[in-house]
Amino acid sequence: MDQDLCPSAAPGDQRCAEQEAVRNLLLRNLSRRDFDLLRPHLERVPFAVGDALARAGDPIASVCFPEDGIAGVLDALEGDRRYAVGLIGNEGFSGWPLLLGDHRWPYDVVMRAERGEAWRLPANALAAAADASDSLRRTLLKFAYVFMIQMGRTIVSSLAHPTERRLARWILLYHDRVHEDDICMTHEEFRLMLGVRRSSITDALHRLEEEQAIRSLRGRVIVRDRTRLMLLAGDTYGHPEGEYRRLMGPGC
Repeated sequence: MDQDLCPSAAPGDQRCAEQEAVRNLLLRNLSRRDFDLLRPHLERVPFAVGDALARAGDPIASVCFPEDGIAGVLDALEGDRRYAVGLIGNEGFSGWPLLLGDHRWPYDVVMRAERGEAWRLPANALAAAADASDSLRRTLLKFAYVFMIQMGRTIVSSLAHPTERRLARWILLYHDRVHEDDICMTHEEFRLMLGVRRSSITDALHRLEEEQAIRSLRGRVIVRDRTRLMLLAGDTYGHPEGEYRRLMGPGC
C-alpha cells in the first residue's frame, strides 16, 4: 500500500486517509496501530463471480478482506453436492480458522453475486500481526464468533422454517453485501442456499413476489420492499447482524 498516505512517524489510533478509504468495514474500523501491522502486507486483488478463494482441505496460504461482492462459504457432501453455510462480505474476512489453530480450509469459499476487489495478505503475516497485538486478535476473533452465530442460524432455519422464509433471509443476506437492489441470484444460488427442488424454489419466489417484497427475473432478484422482506424472514434474520454491530462497534 502507498506508504505516503499512512506515515509510520505518526503512530496512534487516529485513522489515516488510506485507512478511511478502505471499503472493508473490519479493516477500516481497526485501530491505527492494528491497521499498521497489516498495511505493509495488504495487496488489492480483483475477483470475478465463481472465483475460488479457498478449497476445503487446502493449506491456508492467504486470507482476504472483501471490499465488494460476497464470499459464499460452502460445505460439501459426497458427490460434490455443496451447500451454503454462511456468507462473508465487506464486514469481515476469510481465513478465520487460522486464528483457531487450523492451518487448512474447512470449507470451500467462492465469490458470488458480483465482481469486485478484496484486500489479500499472506496467512503468516496475519498470524504474526495477531501474535503482536491482542486487540487485533480479539477483533478478528469477534468476527469469527459472529460468523459462527450466522452459521448456527442457517442450521436452525433449515430445520424449522418453510422455504419462503428461508429464501427471504438469504435474499436479505445478499442485499446486505451488494451495492444495488438488483441482485444476481440464479437457481444455482438458491440451490446452494436452500437445498430444495427447483419447483420449491419457484413457488417460494412467487410467494415473495405476491407479497410485493421482491421481483424475480431470470437470473436476478430485485428487492422492492426491504422492510416487507424482513417481516417475511421473521426471526431467521437479524440476530447475527445485531451481534456484529454490538461486538464490532457503531462504525460497523
